[in-house]
Amino acid sequence: MKRKNMFREWGIPLAEAYPHNMAVCAALHVAVAGIAMHKTVGHVAANIAAYNIAMLISAVTAFSPEGTSVSALKFASHSSGHIGKFALVASLKRVLIIVFIAVAVLLAVLSSAQCSVVETVGVAAFTDAKDLQRPLPDLIPLTGEGILEKVDENYVAKNRKVTSTMIVKGQRGSRTLQVLSWVQGTEKAFSEFLSPPREKGTKMLKLEDELWMYTPSTDRIIKIAGHMLRRSMMGSDISYEDYMEDPKLSNMYNVELVGEGKVGKERTGEDKLGERDCYLLELTAKKEGVSYYSRKMWVDKENFLPLREDRFAKSGKLLKTFTINEIFQVQERWYPKRATVKDALASGEGTEYIIDTIEFDVEIPDYIFSKASLRQ
Repeated sequence: MKRKNMFREWGIPLAEAYPHNMAVCAALHVAVAGIAMHKTVGHVAANIAAYNIAMLISAVTAFSPEGTSVSALKFASHSSGHIGKFALVASLKRVLIIVFIAVAVLLAVLSSAQCSVVETVGVAAFTDAKDLQRPLPDLIPLTGEGILEKVDENYVAKNRKVTSTMIVKGQRGSRTLQVLSWVQGTEKAFSEFLSPPREKGTKMLKLEDELWMYTPSTDRIIKIAGHMLRRSMMGSDISYEDYMEDPKLSNMYNVELVGEGKVGKERTGEDKLGERDCYLLELTAKKEGVSYYSRKMWVDKENFLPLREDRFAKSGKLLKTFTINEIFQVQERWYPKRATVKDALASGEGTEYIIDTIEFDVEIPDYIFSKASLRQ
């Protein structure tokens, strides 16, 4: 297997972006990244040693004209193989690494680089306080797992309170329903339909993998289970199974980043987002019993929301499409403001889902998530 000179690929671009004190910080970043990425240091010891030599030179020349530090890094990168020839003993390599990094950290502190730790794709990066307004180069690409985790960060919260509107666009016309919901984590949810009059007072309670429903017209509480979960919820394109689904996708699916693409023109409804650059993910269920065996997902590169999603059966048959037409930011997370769900097996134009209000991390009384609350 061909070994990569990771410092040549990552360190030099970092140094060119931050030519002065940042050279010290960039070198530290790459050294830490190199150790973190390799469970053993034997294969990369020579490069780490060479790069840290360059880092020492960079620290000394931190206030010299632009390009000096970069030149030092390039010199060390090209000479890394030669240094490796002299570091023949694994234990000696480890000692060299420890010594060089220790001295480099000391010099970084003394050179007033004022480094601050920033989380970058699971690896510690060090940035100069003077240059915090400049983003670090995107040198380590996101994985499919990393992208899906960022999607989960947008959707999953300790708890939330939501007022929403569903516009069901059927063959015979449209119906509008308003719903008030409380959600706690991934296992508890309570929803009450506020309108229209025919559905007003209908309530649903999710407790882990069980769903209970109360209808005021019959004054009965029924448990929805088995094949009933696949039925349409209030005539919409959303099923009871969708309502029960764990919002944390990484719990249910393995994921693969298969490419990149654009989403925009093919979205349904009035589109306020325009054409967007996206990561293309393919999700496959980790176990049996998941509503959709696989999903194809276009995730916005900037806000990490799935702007388009195709959901499939195990046979490969398309079951449902989901598109986001408008987004908004709430407490530092991005969330769909307006989306369209279309059941591929049903007639009609789909169901438009609109978030009217949403609050995260609110206090929810314990009695809400009880069967007794269904009759209240």
